[in-house]
Amino acid sequence: MIRNCTAGRILTSMERSMTGNTAETFSVQTQEPPGRTDAMRPKPDHGETTYKGSGRLNGKKALITGGDSGIGRAVAIAFAREGADVAIAYYNEHDDAQETASWVEQAGRKAILLSGDVADRQHCLMLIQRTVDEFGGIDILVNNAAHQKSIEKLDDIDEAEWDTTFRTNIYSMFFLSQAAVPHMKQGASIINTTSINADSPSAHLLAYATTKGAIANFTAGLGELLAPQGIRVNAVAPGPIWTPLIPSTMPPEAVRTFGQNTPMGRAGQPAEVAPPYVLLASDEASYITAAIIPVTGGRPML
Repeated sequence: MIRNCTAGRILTSMERSMTGNTAETFSVQTQEPPGRTDAMRPKPDHGETTYKGSGRLNGKKALITGGDSGIGRAVAIAFAREGADVAIAYYNEHDDAQETASWVEQAGRKAILLSGDVADRQHCLMLIQRTVDEFGGIDILVNNAAHQKSIEKLDDIDEAEWDTTFRTNIYSMFFLSQAAVPHMKQGASIINTTSINADSPSAHLLAYATTKGAIANFTAGLGELLAPQGIRVNAVAPGPIWTPLIPSTMPPEAVRTFGQNTPMGRAGQPAEVAPPYVLLASDEASYITAAIIPVTGGRPML
């Protein structure tokens, strides 16, 4: 952290971004996929020291895929501080997952860690069953896990890459939602992570952007389908957010200028994305379903 001389206090990375402080910028950096939080410079802000809960999710039971880092970690911290127990599903980033679980437990809530590949249907079924068995039910499903690869030409995507992207990003949402709904009661919430790419696709993220468009349509259709049961289905559409996915899947120059194409001129922090998930998970969103909330730094989704 750096000191803001005018205010005379230490600012978090999120506060620096919000006040336009550019002293801390993204350095050229690369990682092997899926990336690790500790290797990122600067470190993302997940709300560890800033998010304050107010009991909006007291007693609720949540499963978050991709919950080990990035947006998933920020949502897990926020949910826990709002009173929810959290099942953290992740691929193989055990160190990141343990860190997220520790924040949930520090909030006085129960955390369970569930490692594996959401591209596999049987694993998705296990995730729901373990959550139900450990917590006694499931009230909130956050479908957040994602895979992306940056390309230069169409031939950079082979069949295996296309399949991996679709199975991870959209098939998993179908598998998990189908398994979760029988355990959900009226007032339950499914929240999907789509993207600005659903509305303004990046050619260099062709497979990823295509799945994000599919997620937007899946959200709208499933929201209408489940409305009579009192189960709400919504999505959050982030713009450029500083997560391990960025240095581990994007070219170095794209990392250096990441987020500068937004009207706000910067990337967002995971902590800035978590509040819409809290709203959509809470009873305050009782009349919101089949909706998408953009968190894009000013890039419109119309």
